[in-house]
Amino acid sequence: MTGILWNLVSFLIALGILVTVHEFGHFWVARKCGVRVERFSIGFGKAIWKKTGRDGTEYSVSMIPLGGYVKMLDGRVEEVPPELKSQAFDHKPLSRKAAIVAAGPVFNFLFAIFAYWIIFMVGVPSVKPVVGTVVPDSIVAKAGLQKNMEIISVSGVKTPDWETVNMELASHIGDTSMQMTVASPDSIGNSQKLNINLTSWNFDPEKESAIRALGFAPYTPDVTTTVAQVIKGGAAKEAGLKNRDVIVNVGGHPATNWALVAEQIKQSPNKPLSLTVQRKGQNISLTIVPKEKRLPSGEVIGFAGIAPKMEAWPTGYRYEIQYGPVESVGKAIEKTGQLISLTAVMLKKLVVGDVGLSNLSGPISIAKGAGTTAEYGFIYFLGFLALISVNLGIINLVPLPMLDGGHLMFFAIEAIIRRPVPEKIQEIGYRIGGVIIFSLMAIALFNDFTRL
Repeated sequence: MTGILWNLVSFLIALGILVTVHEFGHFWVARKCGVRVERFSIGFGKAIWKKTGRDGTEYSVSMIPLGGYVKMLDGRVEEVPPELKSQAFDHKPLSRKAAIVAAGPVFNFLFAIFAYWIIFMVGVPSVKPVVGTVVPDSIVAKAGLQKNMEIISVSGVKTPDWETVNMELASHIGDTSMQMTVASPDSIGNSQKLNINLTSWNFDPEKESAIRALGFAPYTPDVTTTVAQVIKGGAAKEAGLKNRDVIVNVGGHPATNWALVAEQIKQSPNKPLSLTVQRKGQNISLTIVPKEKRLPSGEVIGFAGIAPKMEAWPTGYRYEIQYGPVESVGKAIEKTGQLISLTAVMLKKLVVGDVGLSNLSGPISIAKGAGTTAEYGFIYFLGFLALISVNLGIINLVPLPMLDGGHLMFFAIEAIIRRPVPEKIQEIGYRIGGVIIFSLMAIALFNDFTRL
Protein backbone atom coordinates (compact mmCIF):
# COMPACT_ATOMS: atom_id res chain seq x y z
CA MET A 1 0.00 0.00 0.00
CA THR A 2 2.87 2.35 0.82
CA GLY A 3 4.40 1.67 -2.62
CA ILE A 4 1.11 2.46 -4.38
CA LEU A 5 0.76 5.73 -2.45
CA TRP A 6 4.37 6.69 -3.24
CA ASN A 7 3.82 6.00 -6.95
CA LEU A 8 0.60 8.02 -6.91
CA VAL A 9 2.16 11.04 -5.20
CA SER A 10 5.20 10.91 -7.52
CA PHE A 11 2.89 10.65 -10.54
CA LEU A 12 0.78 13.63 -9.47
CA ILE A 13 3.90 15.74 -8.86
CA ALA A 14 5.31 14.79 -12.28
CA LEU A 15 1.99 15.40 -14.03
CA GLY A 16 1.50 18.72 -12.26
CA ILE A 17 4.94 19.97 -13.32
CA LEU A 18 4.60 18.87 -16.95
CA VAL A 19 1.04 20.13 -17.39
CA THR A 20 2.02 23.49 -15.88
CA VAL A 21 4.98 23.75 -18.28
CA HIS A 22 2.83 22.85 -21.30
CA GLU A 23 -0.04 25.21 -20.46
CA PHE A 24 2.34 28.00 -19.46
CA GLY A 25 3.75 27.81 -23.00
CA HIS A 26 0.30 28.50 -24.46
CA PHE A 27 -0.36 31.19 -21.81
CA TRP A 28 2.94 33.05 -22.18
CA VAL A 29 2.91 33.19 -25.99
CA ALA A 30 -0.79 34.14 -26.03
CA ARG A 31 -0.04 37.09 -23.76
CA LYS A 32 2.93 38.09 -25.92
CA CYS A 33 0.67 37.95 -28.99
CA GLY A 34 -1.87 40.27 -27.36
CA VAL A 35 -4.55 37.65 -26.62
CA ARG A 36 -6.62 38.07 -23.46
CA VAL A 37 -6.32 34.98 -21.23
CA GLU A 38 -9.37 34.52 -19.02
CA ARG A 39 -8.33 31.41 -17.08
CA PHE A 40 -5.18 29.38 -16.46
CA SER A 41 -6.19 26.09 -14.83
CA ILE A 42 -4.15 23.14 -13.62
CA GLY A 43 -6.61 20.26 -13.52
CA PHE A 44 -10.26 20.02 -14.54
CA GLY A 45 -13.58 20.30 -12.74
CA LYS A 46 -14.37 22.33 -9.64
CA ALA A 47 -11.62 24.68 -8.49
CA ILE A 48 -10.10 23.97 -5.08
CA TRP A 49 -8.04 27.16 -5.23
CA LYS A 50 -8.28 30.21 -7.46
CA LYS A 51 -7.06 33.76 -7.61
CA THR A 52 -7.53 36.57 -10.09
CA GLY A 53 -4.31 38.34 -10.99
CA ARG A 54 -3.72 41.98 -11.82
CA ASP A 55 -3.75 40.99 -15.50
CA GLY A 56 -7.39 39.91 -15.16
CA THR A 57 -6.57 36.20 -15.58
CA GLU A 58 -8.08 33.72 -13.14
CA TYR A 59 -5.46 31.24 -11.93
CA SER A 60 -6.88 28.02 -10.49
CA VAL A 61 -6.06 24.50 -9.32
CA SER A 62 -8.95 22.11 -9.93
CA MET A 63 -10.04 18.81 -8.41
CA ILE A 64 -9.25 16.42 -11.28
CA PRO A 65 -5.42 16.54 -11.64
CA LEU A 66 -5.26 14.89 -15.07
CA GLY A 67 -4.41 17.84 -17.28
CA GLY A 68 -5.06 21.54 -17.54
CA TYR A 69 -6.13 24.27 -19.91
CA VAL A 70 -5.79 27.92 -20.87
CA LYS A 71 -9.09 29.68 -21.66
CA MET A 72 -8.55 32.54 -24.08
CA LEU A 73 -11.00 35.13 -25.31
CA ASP A 74 -12.37 33.59 -28.52
CA GLY A 75 -15.30 34.72 -30.68
CA ARG A 76 -15.88 31.15 -31.85
CA VAL A 77 -16.77 30.13 -28.30
CA GLU A 78 -18.59 33.20 -26.92
CA GLU A 79 -19.70 36.64 -27.98
CA VAL A 80 -16.88 39.16 -27.71
CA PRO A 81 -17.59 42.85 -27.02
CA PRO A 82 -16.45 45.11 -29.88
CA GLU A 83 -13.86 46.87 -27.71
CA LEU A 84 -12.16 43.51 -26.90
CA LYS A 85 -12.16 41.95 -30.36
CA SER A 86 -8.55 42.98 -30.93
CA GLN A 87 -7.63 40.77 -27.94
CA ALA A 88 -9.57 37.70 -29.14
CA PHE A 89 -7.71 34.61 -30.35
CA ASP A 90 -9.79 34.27 -33.52
CA HIS A 91 -9.02 37.85 -34.56
CA LYS A 92 -5.26 37.31 -34.56
CA PRO A 93 -3.19 36.64 -37.71
CA LEU A 94 -2.74 32.97 -38.64
CA SER A 95 0.96 33.05 -37.76
CA ARG A 96 0.24 34.22 -34.21
CA LYS A 97 -2.50 31.64 -33.69
CA ALA A 98 -0.13 28.90 -34.85
CA ALA A 99 2.61 30.20 -32.52
CA ILE A 100 0.23 30.10 -29.55
CA VAL A 101 -0.83 26.51 -30.29
CA ALA A 102 2.71 25.28 -30.97
CA ALA A 103 4.03 26.90 -27.78
CA GLY A 104 2.80 24.09 -25.51
CA PRO A 105 4.88 21.32 -27.13
CA VAL A 106 7.82 23.70 -27.63
CA PHE A 107 7.87 24.49 -23.91
CA ASN A 108 7.85 20.74 -23.19
CA PHE A 109 11.04 20.43 -25.26
CA LEU A 110 12.57 23.48 -23.57
CA PHE A 111 11.79 21.97 -20.17
CA ALA A 112 13.60 18.76 -21.18
CA ILE A 113 16.65 20.83 -22.18
CA PHE A 114 16.49 22.67 -18.84
CA ALA A 115 16.19 19.38 -16.93
CA TYR A 116 19.17 17.82 -18.71
CA TRP A 117 21.16 21.02 -18.21
CA ILE A 118 20.75 20.57 -14.45
CA ILE A 119 21.50 16.84 -14.67
CA PHE A 120 24.73 17.36 -16.60
CA MET A 121 25.89 20.15 -14.28
CA VAL A 122 25.19 18.14 -11.10
CA GLY A 123 26.57 14.95 -12.64
CA VAL A 124 25.11 11.48 -13.00
CA PRO A 125 26.92 8.16 -12.38
CA SER A 126 27.44 6.10 -15.50
CA VAL A 127 29.03 2.87 -16.72
CA LYS A 128 31.07 2.46 -19.88
CA PRO A 129 29.18 0.18 -22.35
CA VAL A 130 31.52 -2.81 -22.27
CA VAL A 131 30.06 -6.19 -23.25
CA GLY A 132 30.08 -8.80 -20.47
CA THR A 133 28.58 -11.89 -22.09
CA VAL A 134 27.46 -12.87 -25.58
CA VAL A 135 25.00 -15.72 -26.12
CA PRO A 136 26.41 -18.25 -28.65
CA ASP A 137 24.66 -18.22 -32.05
CA SER A 138 22.70 -15.09 -31.09
CA ILE A 139 22.07 -12.23 -33.52
CA VAL A 140 25.02 -10.17 -32.29
CA ALA A 141 27.29 -13.21 -31.99
CA LYS A 142 26.79 -13.95 -35.69
CA ALA A 143 27.70 -10.31 -36.44
CA GLY A 144 31.00 -10.68 -34.56
CA LEU A 145 30.28 -9.05 -31.19
CA GLN A 146 32.56 -10.46 -28.49
CA LYS A 147 33.02 -10.27 -24.75
CA ASN A 148 34.93 -7.17 -23.48
CA MET A 149 34.20 -5.14 -26.63
CA GLU A 150 33.12 -1.54 -25.98
CA ILE A 151 30.14 -0.19 -27.95
CA ILE A 152 31.20 3.17 -29.39
CA SER A 153 28.09 3.99 -31.44
CA VAL A 154 24.87 2.52 -32.85
CA SER A 155 23.98 3.55 -36.41
CA GLY A 156 26.13 6.66 -36.10
CA VAL A 157 24.82 7.80 -32.69
CA LYS A 158 27.54 7.94 -30.03
CA THR A 159 26.81 5.72 -27.02
CA PRO A 160 28.77 6.81 -23.94
CA ASP A 161 26.63 4.75 -21.55
CA TRP A 162 24.25 1.78 -21.41
CA GLU A 163 21.14 3.99 -21.29
CA THR A 164 21.96 5.45 -24.71
CA VAL A 165 22.84 2.00 -26.09
CA ASN A 166 19.51 0.54 -25.01
CA MET A 167 17.52 3.48 -26.43
CA GLU A 168 19.28 3.37 -29.79
CA LEU A 169 18.89 -0.40 -30.06
CA ALA A 170 15.18 -0.15 -29.23
CA SER A 171 14.72 2.45 -31.99
CA HIS A 172 15.62 -0.25 -34.54
CA ILE A 173 12.63 -2.45 -33.76
CA GLY A 174 11.02 -3.40 -37.07
CA ASP A 175 14.21 -2.66 -39.06
CA THR A 176 16.04 -5.27 -41.11
CA SER A 177 19.58 -4.23 -40.20
CA MET A 178 21.67 -2.06 -37.90
CA GLN A 179 25.30 -0.99 -37.69
CA MET A 180 27.27 -1.07 -34.45
CA THR A 181 30.74 0.42 -33.99
CA VAL A 182 32.83 -1.39 -31.38
CA ALA A 183 36.36 -1.37 -30.02
CA SER A 184 38.29 -4.29 -28.53
CA PRO A 185 40.40 -3.76 -25.39
CA ASP A 186 43.52 -5.02 -27.20
CA SER A 187 43.12 -2.63 -30.16
CA ILE A 188 43.57 0.80 -28.57
CA GLY A 189 42.47 3.61 -30.87
CA ASN A 190 41.02 1.21 -33.44
CA SER A 191 37.39 0.35 -34.00
CA GLN A 192 35.38 -1.87 -36.29
CA LYS A 193 31.86 -1.72 -37.69
CA LEU A 194 29.53 -4.68 -37.27
CA ASN A 195 26.57 -5.06 -39.64
CA ILE A 196 23.81 -6.75 -37.65
CA ASN A 197 21.00 -8.61 -39.45
CA LEU A 198 17.72 -7.97 -37.60
CA THR A 199 15.33 -9.98 -39.77
CA SER A 200 15.04 -12.70 -37.10
CA TRP A 201 14.94 -10.30 -34.14
CA ASN A 202 11.91 -10.86 -31.92
CA PHE A 203 11.82 -8.05 -29.41
CA ASP A 204 9.06 -7.42 -26.86
CA PRO A 205 9.92 -4.27 -24.84
CA GLU A 206 7.56 -5.35 -22.05
CA LYS A 207 9.38 -8.63 -21.42
CA GLU A 208 13.06 -7.81 -21.89
CA SER A 209 15.49 -5.08 -22.87
CA ALA A 210 16.72 -4.65 -26.43
CA ILE A 211 20.18 -5.66 -25.21
CA ARG A 212 19.03 -9.04 -23.87
CA ALA A 213 16.81 -9.67 -26.90
CA LEU A 214 19.82 -9.31 -29.21
CA GLY A 215 21.78 -11.85 -27.19
CA PHE A 216 24.30 -10.04 -25.00
CA ALA A 217 24.61 -8.44 -21.57
CA PRO A 218 26.59 -5.58 -20.01
CA TYR A 219 29.81 -6.26 -18.15
CA THR A 220 29.44 -6.42 -14.36
CA PRO A 221 32.08 -7.44 -11.82
CA ASP A 222 31.91 -11.04 -10.61
CA VAL A 223 29.72 -11.68 -7.60
CA THR A 224 31.57 -13.66 -4.92
CA THR A 225 30.20 -15.97 -2.25
CA THR A 226 31.56 -13.65 0.46
CA VAL A 227 28.87 -12.03 2.60
CA ALA A 228 28.99 -8.23 2.40
CA GLN A 229 25.82 -7.37 4.32
CA VAL A 230 23.57 -9.12 6.84
CA ILE A 231 20.20 -7.45 7.35
CA LYS A 232 19.12 -6.98 10.94
CA GLY A 233 16.15 -9.21 11.82
CA GLY A 234 16.63 -11.41 8.75
CA ALA A 235 16.99 -15.19 8.65
CA ALA A 236 20.75 -14.99 8.05
CA LYS A 237 21.27 -12.79 11.11
CA GLU A 238 19.23 -15.16 13.25
CA ALA A 239 21.31 -18.11 12.01
CA GLY A 240 24.56 -16.40 13.08
CA LEU A 241 25.91 -15.37 9.65
CA LYS A 242 28.39 -12.47 9.75
CA ASN A 243 29.96 -10.01 7.34
CA ARG A 244 33.03 -11.40 5.52
CA ASP A 245 31.85 -15.01 5.98
CA VAL A 246 32.60 -17.03 2.84
CA ILE A 247 29.85 -19.53 1.96
CA VAL A 248 31.55 -22.74 0.80
CA ASN A 249 28.61 -25.16 0.91
CA VAL A 250 24.83 -24.72 0.76
CA GLY A 251 22.27 -27.49 1.15
CA GLY A 252 24.97 -30.11 0.69
CA HIS A 253 26.20 -28.60 -2.60
CA PRO A 254 29.56 -26.84 -3.10
CA ALA A 255 28.92 -23.08 -3.34
CA THR A 256 30.80 -22.53 -6.59
CA ASN A 257 29.02 -19.24 -7.31
CA TRP A 258 26.50 -16.85 -5.78
CA ALA A 259 23.72 -17.80 -8.22
CA LEU A 260 23.71 -21.32 -6.75
CA VAL A 261 23.50 -19.94 -3.19
CA ALA A 262 20.66 -17.60 -4.09
CA GLU A 263 18.72 -20.37 -5.87
CA GLN A 264 18.98 -22.72 -2.89
CA ILE A 265 17.68 -19.99 -0.57
CA LYS A 266 14.79 -19.16 -2.92
CA GLN A 267 13.72 -22.81 -3.03
CA SER A 268 13.65 -23.14 0.77
CA PRO A 269 10.98 -20.80 2.23
CA ASN A 270 10.40 -21.71 5.90
CA LYS A 271 12.62 -24.79 5.50
CA PRO A 272 15.92 -25.49 7.31
CA LEU A 273 18.90 -25.11 4.97
CA SER A 274 22.41 -26.19 5.92
CA LEU A 275 25.32 -23.82 5.32
CA THR A 276 29.05 -24.17 5.70
CA VAL A 277 30.92 -20.91 5.94
CA GLN A 278 34.59 -20.12 6.20
CA ARG A 279 35.31 -17.62 8.99
CA LYS A 280 38.87 -16.58 9.89
CA GLY A 281 40.27 -19.73 8.29
CA GLN A 282 37.84 -22.13 9.98
CA ASN A 283 34.80 -23.93 8.55
CA ILE A 284 31.62 -23.39 10.58
CA SER A 285 28.33 -25.26 10.08
CA LEU A 286 25.10 -23.24 10.36
CA THR A 287 21.41 -23.86 9.75
CA ILE A 288 19.35 -21.09 8.22
CA VAL A 289 15.55 -21.01 7.82
CA PRO A 290 14.81 -18.57 4.95
CA LYS A 291 11.74 -16.44 5.58
CA GLU A 292 8.80 -16.42 3.21
CA LYS A 293 8.53 -13.71 0.55
CA ARG A 294 5.56 -13.49 -1.83
CA LEU A 295 6.24 -12.06 -5.29
CA PRO A 296 3.66 -9.98 -7.24
CA SER A 297 3.07 -13.06 -9.42
CA GLY A 298 1.94 -14.99 -6.33
CA GLU A 299 5.04 -17.20 -6.19
CA VAL A 300 6.48 -17.77 -2.72
CA ILE A 301 10.28 -17.80 -2.38
CA GLY A 302 12.77 -17.93 0.45
CA PHE A 303 14.49 -14.74 1.61
CA ALA A 304 17.57 -14.76 3.86
CA GLY A 305 18.46 -11.07 4.16
CA ILE A 306 22.07 -11.19 2.95
CA ALA A 307 23.97 -9.48 0.15
CA PRO A 308 27.17 -10.72 -1.52
CA LYS A 309 30.42 -8.90 -2.09
CA MET A 310 31.21 -7.91 -5.68
CA GLU A 311 34.64 -7.74 -7.19
CA ALA A 312 35.94 -4.22 -7.83
CA TRP A 313 35.16 -2.49 -11.12
CA PRO A 314 38.15 -2.20 -13.49
CA THR A 315 39.68 1.28 -13.64
CA GLY A 316 37.75 3.60 -15.95
CA TYR A 317 34.62 1.47 -16.26
CA ARG A 318 32.61 3.64 -13.87
CA TYR A 319 32.62 7.40 -14.27
CA GLU A 320 30.45 10.46 -13.79
CA ILE A 321 28.93 12.38 -16.68
CA GLN A 322 29.40 15.99 -15.63
CA TYR A 323 30.06 19.25 -17.49
CA GLY A 324 30.34 22.94 -16.78
CA PRO A 325 27.34 25.33 -17.04
CA VAL A 326 28.09 26.36 -20.64
CA GLU A 327 29.02 22.93 -22.01
CA SER A 328 25.96 21.43 -20.29
CA VAL A 329 23.70 23.54 -22.51
CA GLY A 330 25.00 21.89 -25.69
CA LYS A 331 24.91 18.42 -24.14
CA ALA A 332 21.33 19.02 -22.93
CA ILE A 333 20.22 20.11 -26.40
CA GLU A 334 21.93 17.07 -27.93
CA LYS A 335 20.29 14.67 -25.45
CA THR A 336 16.85 16.22 -25.93
CA GLY A 337 17.30 15.99 -29.70
CA GLN A 338 18.08 12.28 -29.39
CA LEU A 339 14.94 11.75 -27.30
CA ILE A 340 12.78 13.69 -29.77
CA SER A 341 14.17 11.63 -32.66
CA LEU A 342 13.68 8.33 -30.81
CA THR A 343 10.12 9.20 -29.75
CA ALA A 344 9.17 10.29 -33.28
CA VAL A 345 10.65 7.08 -34.75
CA MET A 346 8.80 4.86 -32.26
CA LEU A 347 5.55 6.74 -32.90
CA LYS A 348 5.96 6.21 -36.63
CA LYS A 349 6.61 2.51 -36.10
CA LEU A 350 3.50 2.28 -33.94
CA VAL A 351 1.45 3.77 -36.79
CA VAL A 352 2.87 1.45 -39.47
CA GLY A 353 2.62 -1.62 -37.22
CA ASP A 354 6.31 -2.33 -36.53
CA VAL A 355 5.51 -1.77 -32.84
CA GLY A 356 2.35 -3.41 -31.51
CA LEU A 357 -0.38 -1.59 -29.57
CA SER A 358 0.40 -3.96 -26.70
CA ASN A 359 3.47 -1.80 -26.04
CA LEU A 360 1.40 1.31 -25.27
CA SER A 361 1.68 2.42 -21.66
CA GLY A 362 -0.90 4.37 -19.68
CA PRO A 363 -1.01 6.32 -16.42
CA ILE A 364 -0.40 3.27 -14.22
CA SER A 365 2.90 2.44 -15.95
CA ILE A 366 3.90 6.12 -15.87
CA ALA A 367 3.08 6.26 -12.15
CA LYS A 368 5.31 3.23 -11.52
CA GLY A 369 8.12 4.90 -13.46
CA ALA A 370 7.66 8.12 -11.50
CA GLY A 371 7.75 6.26 -8.17
CA THR A 372 10.79 4.18 -9.07
CA THR A 373 12.89 7.10 -10.30
CA ALA A 374 11.84 9.25 -7.34
CA GLU A 375 13.14 6.52 -5.01
CA TYR A 376 16.53 6.61 -6.76
CA GLY A 377 16.85 10.35 -6.19
CA PHE A 378 16.20 13.82 -7.57
CA ILE A 379 18.50 13.53 -10.60
CA TYR A 380 16.87 10.29 -11.79
CA PHE A 381 13.39 11.75 -11.26
CA LEU A 382 14.43 14.82 -13.25
CA GLY A 383 15.59 12.55 -16.09
CA PHE A 384 12.19 10.81 -16.00
CA LEU A 385 10.44 14.19 -16.20
CA ALA A 386 12.56 15.12 -19.23
CA LEU A 387 11.66 11.85 -20.98
CA ILE A 388 7.91 12.21 -20.33
CA SER A 389 8.02 15.90 -21.27
CA VAL A 390 9.48 15.04 -24.68
CA ASN A 391 6.86 12.32 -25.15
CA LEU A 392 4.10 14.76 -24.20
CA GLY A 393 5.42 17.32 -26.67
CA ILE A 394 5.67 14.84 -29.57
CA ILE A 395 2.23 13.32 -28.91
CA ASN A 396 0.62 16.77 -28.83
CA LEU A 397 2.11 17.51 -32.26
CA VAL A 398 0.39 14.49 -33.84
CA PRO A 399 -2.02 15.93 -36.47
CA LEU A 400 -5.18 14.68 -34.77
CA PRO A 401 -8.02 17.10 -34.00
CA MET A 402 -8.30 17.70 -30.23
CA LEU A 403 -4.50 17.80 -30.03
CA ASP A 404 -2.28 20.82 -30.71
CA GLY A 405 -1.10 19.11 -33.89
CA GLY A 406 -4.70 18.93 -35.13
CA HIS A 407 -5.14 22.69 -34.71
CA LEU A 408 -1.85 23.29 -36.52
CA MET A 409 -3.06 21.00 -39.34
CA PHE A 410 -6.21 23.10 -39.77
CA PHE A 411 -4.10 26.28 -39.74
CA ALA A 412 -1.82 24.81 -42.44
CA ILE A 413 -4.84 23.99 -44.61
CA GLU A 414 -6.18 27.50 -44.02
CA ALA A 415 -2.86 28.97 -45.18
CA ILE A 416 -3.07 26.94 -48.39
CA ILE A 417 -6.75 27.48 -49.31
CA ARG A 418 -6.75 31.10 -48.03
CA ARG A 419 -9.84 30.60 -45.85
CA PRO A 420 -10.67 28.80 -42.60
CA VAL A 421 -11.62 25.15 -42.76
CA PRO A 422 -15.45 24.94 -42.56
CA GLU A 423 -16.69 24.43 -39.01
CA LYS A 424 -18.67 21.31 -39.98
CA ILE A 425 -15.52 19.64 -41.31
CA GLN A 426 -13.62 20.68 -38.18
CA GLU A 427 -16.40 19.25 -36.00
CA ILE A 428 -16.26 15.92 -37.86
CA GLY A 429 -12.49 15.94 -37.46
CA TYR A 430 -12.78 16.55 -33.72
CA ARG A 431 -15.18 13.62 -33.38
CA ILE A 432 -12.92 11.29 -35.33
CA GLY A 433 -9.88 12.49 -33.40
CA GLY A 434 -11.72 12.03 -30.13
CA VAL A 435 -12.64 8.45 -30.97
CA ILE A 436 -9.04 7.62 -31.91
CA ILE A 437 -7.55 9.29 -28.81
CA PHE A 438 -9.99 7.71 -26.34
CA SER A 439 -9.56 4.32 -28.02
CA LEU A 440 -5.78 4.53 -27.62
CA MET A 441 -6.23 5.61 -24.00
CA ALA A 442 -8.47 2.61 -23.38
CA ILE A 443 -5.89 0.26 -24.94
CA ALA A 444 -3.11 1.83 -22.83
CA LEU A 445 -5.17 1.40 -19.65
CA PHE A 446 -5.97 -2.21 -20.57
CA ASN A 447 -2.26 -2.87 -21.11
CA ASP A 448 -1.50 -1.32 -17.71
CA PHE A 449 -3.98 -3.59 -15.95
CA THR A 450 -2.69 -6.72 -17.70
CA ARG A 451 0.83 -5.89 -16.44
CA LEU A 452 -0.23 -5.62 -12.79
